[in-house]
Amino acid sequence: MTTLAPRTDTLTRDALAVLQPGFDGTRAPDWLLRRIDEGLGSVGLFGRNVTDPGQVAALTAQLRAVREDMLVAIDEESGDVTRLEVRTGSSFPGNHALGAVDDTDLTRDLATELGRRLAACGVDLNWAPSADVNSDPGNPVIGVRSFGADTALVARHTAAYVEGLQEAGVAACTKHFPGHGDTSVDSHHALPRIDVDADTLDTRELAPFRAAFAAGSLAVMSAHILVPALDPEHPATLSRRVLTGLLREELGYQGLIVTDGMEMAAISATYGIARGSVMAIAAGADAICVGGGLCDEGTVLRLRDALVTAVRSGELPAARLADAARRVRELAAWTAAARASGRPGPAPRDGIGLSAARRAVTTTAAPGSAPLIPLVAPPYVAALTPMANIAVGEETPWGVAAELERLLPGTETGGWSGREAGAEVLAAAGPRRIVAVVRDEHRHPWMARTLDTILAARPDTVVVEMGVPQTPPRGALHIATHGAARVCGRAAAEIIAGA
Repeated sequence: MTTLAPRTDTLTRDALAVLQPGFDGTRAPDWLLRRIDEGLGSVGLFGRNVTDPGQVAALTAQLRAVREDMLVAIDEESGDVTRLEVRTGSSFPGNHALGAVDDTDLTRDLATELGRRLAACGVDLNWAPSADVNSDPGNPVIGVRSFGADTALVARHTAAYVEGLQEAGVAACTKHFPGHGDTSVDSHHALPRIDVDADTLDTRELAPFRAAFAAGSLAVMSAHILVPALDPEHPATLSRRVLTGLLREELGYQGLIVTDGMEMAAISATYGIARGSVMAIAAGADAICVGGGLCDEGTVLRLRDALVTAVRSGELPAARLADAARRVRELAAWTAAARASGRPGPAPRDGIGLSAARRAVTTTAAPGSAPLIPLVAPPYVAALTPMANIAVGEETPWGVAAELERLLPGTETGGWSGREAGAEVLAAAGPRRIVAVVRDEHRHPWMARTLDTILAARPDTVVVEMGVPQTPPRGALHIATHGAARVCGRAAAEIIAGA
């Protein structure tokens, strides 16, 4: 382990300590190692940094050869949002599936197994779980990332997830404070607004966060949302009223406050990431997440210099920056102690993800129809494909086709969207049985129309909903998986093929 470069003064080290940047590649670039040596406190890993667990372990070891107390974070919610299994799909179902099962012991055990796998890779801070109450079923960014629409359910599963993850020595980062569930806009694209009164926020949005804090969540992530009942001018990430007044003073939270990605348009398009980062630290944030799409040395230096300049000009109190850096180092010390404790980690639970996915599936047969006879001939799988959620990413596969091909060799598939998709699916399927796979049908009128066309011609179609099941079940058999993770697809395929 090397020591901090003596040329780096305290102010500059503090400015670097509060940054959580991403980077390109499956090995750490030289510029990143230099900045770690100068005081950079954290890095964030994304799908572009991952090929397999052994490679991630080698990468984190490379980072910690420079500084042992380096915080390595990842956005591994499991389910639809996965980084460790970005190219295969997750072997764990996500929050909505766990909420559908509603077994907090299962949620806790699954989070412990996820934490065990992260810890084995050298990852010690997970930007999860989502504590958002999915009160707007049309929400374009949360959806199956939420445990559900019931506040009490979300609260108890959020607490169980936090406990399980931290039992494995990985710090939880509960998100997106003060609650992103009642939004109709994706903050990756624009600034969402939540127009509810303070009492509703207190009883609905904040309850899961209180549960997470009571469970000991070591970090919390702010949301890029405007909540006029709390602050009519600034989004939560930049609001002193929200981060200091509500979170620190009213709720008494003393853990690390991490921002959501500052390159997201809700912040960058209005304030810019440098200005936004200064405002976030001044408001009470402790760590600046940046790197989902920005991952170069220039960005890190620009943010470092913006923070230093703001302190020197008097815009940002030096004590506030020093306090933020202290909180980052305290969390790093907790994670380093967890790694060095020598106590046995949790026992592996390799089958827990598939077991949970199977339990989450619900099936509904068409009224008056005979019980489904499992398919024995390879079907045609029509994946009605919506635009990818940025948090999920386009590179992560989803659906049931791969699992049906394994069970019924010869299964064919096609991805469809647009006005003529229904007729095109019917033509492509020919005489084969159709399995129509949808994702949040209720949010996509073209998807509902396509399904109407398919079912009118082929009422024996099996419909698999892999998003939030809001529309009435239809088809000869309707299967709701409550998520699109690989194991959710396998659970649905097993039912279709009678496996």
